[in-house]
This record gives sequence, C-alpha cells and structure tokens, in this order.
Amino acid sequence: MTDTAAPPTTATHPLDRLSEQETLAAVAIVKADDRFGDRTRFARVDLREPPKVEVLGFSDGDPVDRAAEVILLDNQIGAAVEVVVSLTREEIDQWTVIEGAQPSVILDEFFEAEEAIQNDPDFQAAMAKRGITDMSLVCIDPWSAGNYGDEAETSNRIIRALVWVHEQPGDNQYARPIDGLIVILDLATMEIIRIEDQRVLPVPSAGTTHEWSSSLMDQPRNSIKPLDIVQPEGPSFTLEGDRLTWQKWSVRIGWSHREGLILNQISYDDAGETRPIIYRASLAEMTVPYGDPSDTQARKNAFDVGEYGVGMLANPLELGCDCLGEIQYLDAHVATASGEIYQIPQAICIHEEDFGISWKHTDFRTEEVEVRRLRRLVISFIATVGNYEYAMYWYLYQDGRIEYEVKLTGILSTGGLDHGEDTRYGTKLSDLVYAPNHQHFFCVRLDTEIDGTANTVVEVNTRPAPPEENPWGNAFYGERTVLATEQQAQRRIDPFAGRYWRIESAAQTNRMGTPTGFKLIPGENILPFATEDSSIRKRAGYMWQHLWVTPYDADERYPAGNYPNQSAGGEGLEAWTAADRSVESTDVVVWYVMGHNHLPSLEDWPVMPVASIGFTLRPSGFFDRSAAMDLPAGSGSTTCH
Repeated sequence: MTDTAAPPTTATHPLDRLSEQETLAAVAIVKADDRFGDRTRFARVDLREPPKVEVLGFSDGDPVDRAAEVILLDNQIGAAVEVVVSLTREEIDQWTVIEGAQPSVILDEFFEAEEAIQNDPDFQAAMAKRGITDMSLVCIDPWSAGNYGDEAETSNRIIRALVWVHEQPGDNQYARPIDGLIVILDLATMEIIRIEDQRVLPVPSAGTTHEWSSSLMDQPRNSIKPLDIVQPEGPSFTLEGDRLTWQKWSVRIGWSHREGLILNQISYDDAGETRPIIYRASLAEMTVPYGDPSDTQARKNAFDVGEYGVGMLANPLELGCDCLGEIQYLDAHVATASGEIYQIPQAICIHEEDFGISWKHTDFRTEEVEVRRLRRLVISFIATVGNYEYAMYWYLYQDGRIEYEVKLTGILSTGGLDHGEDTRYGTKLSDLVYAPNHQHFFCVRLDTEIDGTANTVVEVNTRPAPPEENPWGNAFYGERTVLATEQQAQRRIDPFAGRYWRIESAAQTNRMGTPTGFKLIPGENILPFATEDSSIRKRAGYMWQHLWVTPYDADERYPAGNYPNQSAGGEGLEAWTAADRSVESTDVVVWYVMGHNHLPSLEDWPVMPVASIGFTLRPSGFFDRSAAMDLPAGSGSTTCH
C-alpha cells in the first residue's frame, strides 16, 4: 500500500493507463469534496476514456486532457455515486448519485464480511451444532446476492455467504462444505440480517485425495525433463509505454478495475498503410449460473465482472509458472475502499510463441518444398474469483488472425450430502460431497473499426444449392444476410450451417471489389438452461443470444447494465436493442457471447484441469493475398529447405 503526494500527470496518449500518481490524485480530489462522507468508500477508480472522436484525431505531441472515473459507495444513503475528476484541472466535473444502484462488492468487504460472520454468536452457535468451534478454520465465500424478491435485496447492501471449513490449516476447504447454512449479511453495517439454517449435515473428512497444496500432496512425478524457451536476441516485440508493436501489429494496452485487460486501437501495417481493425476490445461481463435447485445452491449466480471486477482480482504472475519464455510484464493497480493503492505486480504478461507451421507446400514433380513457421503474440492476465481461476488470453498472429481464449481452472464450488444421499444436479466427489452443475458465460465487447468506423455485420450460412443448379447433388454456397438492425442482429450459432459473421468495412474494398472484412468464427458454445421466468433470465438477458450488434454509444459498455449487483434486471443489451436502431454502415459494437457447460466429472477434482473457450477473428478479404506469404523460411538460426 502507498499513499504519497501525486505529481502532475505524465501521460502522452489519451488512452494511457491511469498511473498510480493519477489514481492518488483522483482520490485526493474526491476526498477533499464536502460531499465525501465518513461512510463513503471507493468502489473503483479508472481512466475516464476521452470521446472516441478526440482519440482518433489525436497526434503525437498533442496536449493530453486526463480524467478519472470514480465509483463511490455511499453507505450513508445506500447508493452508488458516479464522479468524474479532471486530473488536468484538478477539479470535479460530475458528481451523480445513482439511487437504487449497488456498486460491485469491494475487495475490503470480502475480508471484513468473513471476520464479522466468524465473530457472530448466532453463527458460532450454528457451527457448534455441526461440531465446529474453531472459527479460525471456517471459510466464508461472499457470494453476491442476486435478486429473488427478498426485501433485504432492495433495502440493504447484502451478500449471501456460503460456508466451508478446514480440517487443518492450509488444506482444501472446498472438500468440507457446510451445506444447508446461508448467512445474509448487511455489508454496510457488517451485521447479520438472518441465518438460513435449513439442515444439519455430517461434515466430511477431507482426506488426501482431496488436497491440492503441494505441502499435502503425494510426491510429484519426476520423469519430466527441462523445457527452456530461449530467445538469445530477445523478443520481436517493442513496448513503448502502453503501445505494443509486433510483426506489423500495433495495440495499446489498457486496464480497468472491472474488466481487467483492455486492448485499444488494434491496427495492422499493410505495406506501409496503418489499417485499423478494432478500436477497443475487452471482456465486458461474465456470469456463472448454477443449475442445482437445492436451497444452498439455487441462488448462486455470480456476475464476476460486474459484481466483483476481474481487474481487482488479478494475480501477480510468475515466470516459469504462469508464463514461459522471454516475458515482459506490466504491473497494474487498483484503489482500495479507503483510496490507497493496491499493487498487482506483473499483472499483464506479454510474450511470443511458436505456433507450428503457418503454411507448407511440396511440389511432387520438382520436389521443391516451402514451409513457414507461425508465431503469435500473447497478451494475458489471470484472475482468481473465489474458488475459480480465469486465465484470459488475446492472441495476435503473423497471418493477420486475432483470437481470444479463456482458460477455466481452479476448484469446484461444492455442496454437501447426507450419507447415502444422491443428486442428479451435480457429480458426487465422495460420499458426502458433490460438485453442482453450472455454466459459465462470457461476453466480449468488440468496438470494431475495420478500415474505419463505418462497418456492417453480415451473417454467412452455407446452403445446399437448389436442384436446378445442382444436377449432381454436390453444390453448396455461402448465403449472405446483412444484419441491418439491432433486432435482426440478435443471432445464435449454427454449426450445421457453418455459420459465421463477417464484419465488413462500409467504405473500403479489396482488389476484387468486395468489402474488406474480418469474420468472427465461433468456438465452443451453448445457451442457458434457466427458464424464461427465472431470476437470471431477467438479470442476464444477454446470455440468450450469441451475437448482438449495437450502434456505438460511449455509455453502453456493459451487457447486463452498469450495476448488476442486486439488480432486478432489464438493463443492458436487451434494453438498448429494444429501439431496433440501424447498425448498417455505421460505427458499430459487436458483442460476442460464449457459454461453457459444466457437468463436473471426477477428473475435475480437486483442481480442475484447464478447459478452454474462445473465438477467432480471421481476415476475410481484408488483405489482397495471404498475409503470411512474406514470413521467413525457417526460425532463428534454422533454414528450411
């Protein structure tokens, strides 16, 4: 933690990440305002991104006007406060109270809530009924409350706390769930509203098969030989401030408390011409609905971006463990509830990887062989949200591709059973422990800029040719449909039609006279199994479509709304797109939603091996030929053929 006087801003570009000095300056300006009360806390402090038109018109050396966006929690009135602080003028431009809105759960509240619950006599009595008296072994996970018609959801700032217990310090508490016990805690007062003590179940014994810590595990395998990745001349990328360049790519690194890693102004140098592709890309929301109707599990529906903030929960990364190779790291920071700086060293990892062959051809007549190897640039970070880890990767390829991948790992959030009890809503891990069924949904916001801000999204489905054009029954073609309005652009995947979506320039064409573009190719995906009248359907309506397209609006940033915490729903993409605005030949935002269905297996325990989900943005008529044709033959000191 640091708390020092802030020097003037030294930013050289409007999208430079907010520095620690700027964050401290914003905090000091807010605290000095008479409206900042004794019970006011900082929920987040982020860069206030300038209007897009200003950023696109910016030239190196131009003056930079800097501002911070501050979200406060005013516990006196139980509301969010939105503050815009001019760092350039050192004054407040906006102070808006948002009635009925709850900011995300603050990191400090995690630990304060656990301590408050552990020290409560009624909670201690409930644990004593289960034979547990040592509160230092009790673990409280502060699950966001959602909205289920409980009066406390509208009158208080609450969490629904779930309980686990260690058998010994450092062991896997998720092997010992205290099912049937839920604590409703008021975060504003740190007082328990009520304890829902539904049934007393036997407390499982952990056992060695449930452990994940190396200090408690069996001897690891010893047959693996060292694998070193060495680049004697260093990596091929260059990082100047927040601007990253590599193999014709240029991108600006951004960061926020809520979204974590942001990629700004992704462009490609095509024969000396800088061609924009994406103005801004980020993970805008992530929702994890559980599919178990039991009293303890049914209300587990976390919005890990909007209700917590994956930037706040980012990991410090370690060379040789989280990242391998010639790595360059960027530190990050967030503000604590009191406005101090919480450092996250090495939060962002940047490196390049060999990715096998890019292309190869052998002329069997002449025996001439040409082969090229492919590299990709990796920009990543990892966040721990309670029991789960989410490792998020952006890949830029030498052939012009962009990919996004989320790797899911961590420990399953478990439930308890009685002796001989079974359930079809999860997978038994032992006689008394099971892992409930659940899903993970990720919404990536792509503010596209394919050869300029005027873009159109076209759906392409592969169709069999009609009989009059298909005498041999073999013909098929790509059927194009322009998604002209917001309602038309609410689409779902169709792997049987080979469906993809082409994001096209409305102004530029390639050498064949067709619009330049990139195609969005879906990966693994699914839809929710929650019903139409469920709470999660109202609160996370974005999950029911895989593709959304909206006209650019600087205020439309989060698919489930600005404040999903305890919200009744009806905000975000469903509300915006009800106007059915035109999205043809205009500045558009493409929202891609991907869902991972998790019916747990024994192999997911005690720590789940990585499961991956993602999508690809592949050039589609963007270049006049393969962008990989100029790759060198061989890699490093090796020359192929």
